[in-house]
Amino acid sequence: MLTIQVNNRQIPAEPGETILEALTRAGIKVPTLCHLEGLLPSGACRICVVEVEGQRTLVPSCSYPVAEGMKIRTHSPRAVRARKTIVELLLAGHPDDCLYCVRSGNCLLQTLAEELGVRQRRYTSQKSDLKPDTASPAVERDLSKCILCGKCVRVCEEVQGVSAIDFIGRGSATRVGTAFDEGINVSSCIFCGQCINVCPTGALREQSHLKEVVNAIKDPEMMVVVQHAPSVSVTLGEEFGLRPGTDVVGIMTAALRQLGFDRVFDTAFSADLTIMEEASELARRIKDGGPLPMMTSCSPGWIKFVEQFYPEMLENLSTCKSPQQMLGAVIKSFFAGREGVDPARIFSVSVMPCTAKKFEARRPEMSCNGVADIDAVLTTRELARLIRLRGLEISSLEPEAADTPFGERSTAGKLFGVSGGVMEAALRTAHYLLTGSELSELRFQALRGLAEVKEATVEIGGTALNVAAVSGLANARRVLDEIRAGERTLHFLEVMTCPGGCIAGGGQPIASDPEAVRARMQVLYNIDRDEPVRTSYNNASIRQLYEQFLERPLSEKSHRLLHTGYSRRKVLI
Repeated sequence: MLTIQVNNRQIPAEPGETILEALTRAGIKVPTLCHLEGLLPSGACRICVVEVEGQRTLVPSCSYPVAEGMKIRTHSPRAVRARKTIVELLLAGHPDDCLYCVRSGNCLLQTLAEELGVRQRRYTSQKSDLKPDTASPAVERDLSKCILCGKCVRVCEEVQGVSAIDFIGRGSATRVGTAFDEGINVSSCIFCGQCINVCPTGALREQSHLKEVVNAIKDPEMMVVVQHAPSVSVTLGEEFGLRPGTDVVGIMTAALRQLGFDRVFDTAFSADLTIMEEASELARRIKDGGPLPMMTSCSPGWIKFVEQFYPEMLENLSTCKSPQQMLGAVIKSFFAGREGVDPARIFSVSVMPCTAKKFEARRPEMSCNGVADIDAVLTTRELARLIRLRGLEISSLEPEAADTPFGERSTAGKLFGVSGGVMEAALRTAHYLLTGSELSELRFQALRGLAEVKEATVEIGGTALNVAAVSGLANARRVLDEIRAGERTLHFLEVMTCPGGCIAGGGQPIASDPEAVRARMQVLYNIDRDEPVRTSYNNASIRQLYEQFLERPLSEKSHRLLHTGYSRRKVLI
């Protein structure tokens, strides 16, 4: 270990690390705009500059290495003045619409201006005349608010392996754009929303469905139902200042009823339904020699990724719809018939951790007889906005249970919120389907945690299955390339678009730190540990649905409602 002096205080540092890493570990805050933890520093914004004794100029702490005996001042007058000037220059060309911006109050540029005491405009610049790009079904771009920090470009290329956007133009005309500067709707964008989560301003946001939902609730002719994804209950509380990972499922259900929804359902129920179909499909492929590895199909960003970049592997995708779409289909068939309501009069809403779910709901495959399975998708952030709009105090709400028949779930369904959870849930049921017996140990420790690629070999009925769970599409690209080259042999592959899974999805609270993501994951594991029904096939409501309506997994009716197919998708580049 090295020893460096920071603000007249001795702190330890590790050889090879940057000043910022040493400061962060010591609990010393230095502001950043372009820094992304886990990626190599770009040093683009210079907000993190500090003063180092012996250096003629200020140095960027995110990229400058530590050295033995180094003396650093993090908030010297010179460093603070430089940061303030940078913020003032950024604000010179920024639109003055903070009162209307979706990120007002949660904007890093706004926060820095407040912390640095920016109280007047010292510099002026020509305002951008770029028009917002609103053509995408999931992601909106407003380049007039872009500060060229490069975070969106880097997360798209280095974390997701998609490279849908990059810097285009030169000098003062530089901006972030797509290939040939076309709309993002015709680019290779997979609509995951990870760019939104790292954007420090309001340059990127989800395509909002709030207006459609509020109008439907107001319409007395419509029955408005809502479902909420497994991970939303452990993230929504953070929007209201609760500790990361706090499970507010009962309070959220009460809030949704007070917002005016006629029925509140739990998507973890249809996660169990997905497992029944998906595990049956896996068992059939293993026994009858279907395309392997079978790849999960719950994550719509991942589906578009395969359609664009690996179309030759489309047959490996499970034909199962996602839990969101399965529940939407069942609501507008079984539930509509049971309630005696015309499916066209049911407005079906889902609350999801994922912006790509908005894209998925608009896919033409996700409908029956011209009636969409899902009519509107709200992100976790949008639900929080709706709750605030109605003036609800979640601290004063009494927890309530979800509505039947789609409110009962197993803990396997709840595990869908974490990377490896779909795989773990599916293996529990696949073992039962192939052997007729339950696993003695339901937990698959090798498939848990935040590792980018998790692998295991599981023996089921005398057959050794090689399985893997991957999150982050750059990692998925690496695994698919190895499969294609014959360097990796798998029977079952789970891929979640976002690193860590849905708990860190593109629709979750902005700027979630790794510790918050770990806390969310641990709470879902605790739920699985503590509750009695831990397998999808033991969900009584699932069994009842098959007995009364679907007949059996992979039946003709379940195929018509719950399964789909995908095809090659062309993009500009």
